[in-house]
Amino acid sequence: MKKLPTRDKVKVADTWDLSSLFNSDAEWESAFATWEKKIPKYAAFKGKLADAAELAKCLTFDSKFDRESERLGYYAMLKTTEDQANSAYQAMVGRLQNAASRAAQAASFIRPEVLSLSEAKLKKLLSAKELKPFWLKLERMARYKPHTLSDGEERLLAMQSEMAGSAGQIFRQLTDADLKFGEVENEKGKPVELNQSSFSVFLHSPERKVRKAAFHQFYDEFADHENALAASLKGSILTDVYYAQARNFASAREASLFSDNVPTSVYDNLVGAVRSKLPAVHKYLELRRRKMKLKDLHQYDTYVPILSELDKRHTWDQAVKAVIASLAPLGDEYCATLQEGLTTARWSDRYPNKGKNSGAFSAGSYDGAPYILMNYQPDVLDHVFTLAHEAGHSMHSWYSSKTQPFDYYNYTIFVAEVASTFNEQLLSRYLMERAGTDQERAYLLNREIDAIRGTIVRQTMFAEFEHLTHAMAEAGEPLTLESFRKTYRELLDAYFGDKFVVDECLELECLRIPHFYNAFYVYKYATGLSAAIALSQRVLSGGKVELDAYLGFLKGGCSKHPLDLLRDAGVDMESPAPVATALDYFEGLVDELDGLL
Repeated sequence: MKKLPTRDKVKVADTWDLSSLFNSDAEWESAFATWEKKIPKYAAFKGKLADAAELAKCLTFDSKFDRESERLGYYAMLKTTEDQANSAYQAMVGRLQNAASRAAQAASFIRPEVLSLSEAKLKKLLSAKELKPFWLKLERMARYKPHTLSDGEERLLAMQSEMAGSAGQIFRQLTDADLKFGEVENEKGKPVELNQSSFSVFLHSPERKVRKAAFHQFYDEFADHENALAASLKGSILTDVYYAQARNFASAREASLFSDNVPTSVYDNLVGAVRSKLPAVHKYLELRRRKMKLKDLHQYDTYVPILSELDKRHTWDQAVKAVIASLAPLGDEYCATLQEGLTTARWSDRYPNKGKNSGAFSAGSYDGAPYILMNYQPDVLDHVFTLAHEAGHSMHSWYSSKTQPFDYYNYTIFVAEVASTFNEQLLSRYLMERAGTDQERAYLLNREIDAIRGTIVRQTMFAEFEHLTHAMAEAGEPLTLESFRKTYRELLDAYFGDKFVVDECLELECLRIPHFYNAFYVYKYATGLSAAIALSQRVLSGGKVELDAYLGFLKGGCSKHPLDLLRDAGVDMESPAPVATALDYFEGLVDELDGLL
């Protein structure tokens, strides 16, 4: 097995150039020392925020301080990802976090002091000339006034924060440390440790007996701890309900959606639209069963590609070329900027090295280049899609930071996944149009179908489970292992259909989903891809108006609420239409795949 190189052996051209943030560690240290000395200056504004001029000075200082903090933070974080064994950069992050915690405490008076003002005073401040640059920031802060408690009550809630995270900590300790899954023989008959990471690898095995053995052995361990895991999930749900009720929200779901100004109807429309299209999902699952020549289909049969992996190699330069070519509909500025970023400007840290952070991410900041961490492997087609995905995030950051002031450039998660999956859509269509054989096109179709099913359909099922279980708690119904299993089983039966074999142990899947400890988040994956499919179709079939609308969305940052940004781009997520469009596209892909196989 080829050993990974140490960081000092990696070619400079294959690494990112962090000089847009700082030219050296010494420059970072100097900037950090200057920034840290500013923390005590917050105290000068305390008790003065009823005055428009003083509030403007305070918010200006706070904005500049946060901007400096972001620049320091991104450099330190990115340096740690290069080699996680490098203790010097771990210490750098630790010092920054300590100082940032002290800064947060020093600035903690700002929101409560502003929200303690009367409605009349707040209204007057919002119209003050000095505060015009911060109007949107203050308007968003004022939205929280009905959900902000007295100083004493807020203090009590703040004191509970560490305790409130106990359920999630228990879950992580159980699933990451205490659960032992043993070993499973792979396709070559060699024993391999079964754990949270290798479980996915086993489910992609072409050997069904390997997939089946890993699946049942994995869930047997969850069954041995099912009561503790159910109690942990119950604790997390009750915590969500408690905080929502304490802050005068009608429900935990409403409390979670409040920050994005998203009505619960968007959530309900998503579920309704997906439910209406479930026959198309069932049709695909039956197609998968037939083409895999299986008597029956189980969950452990749904991850492995119907066709074997494409034997197609893309060097880094070839991957960049394919991605840029696929994004041509987005115009010259977009493509030229990204082309430079992925080559001469060295936005990306390309290949694995010893100790490097796994996976991939985009890290766009206001003052730095929108960096991309990759662990690129030329023989893995998915890594070309990953590059397109992260490039979508990075160009979103590039446009928003060039267009918006610092306070309004950083887009929310609700819209983040649109820009990234939009790029994947363009790449997928580009590759399918240029497929050399029916088998190659069928492979790409299968990949696209599974991506839509995994992101829109599966995440919507998760979203339903979150809504149902929180509603049970809010209605005073007991949350028990049996009620969790029953609720999840009903969803499995609906989403997979009556021809699919739902193994009894799959009911325990609800006890192993980490996202359930950050409730009402997963629906954003589904809405994001739905919007991306609708917008990509709009741009590809449209002209300058449609393209300008999409680029305007990328430039919007968080200058408007997410639904308004998407509406301006040409898609209304308050309507079920975008989800229906995405699933109509899904059904068309299924029909084409059926004809090719």
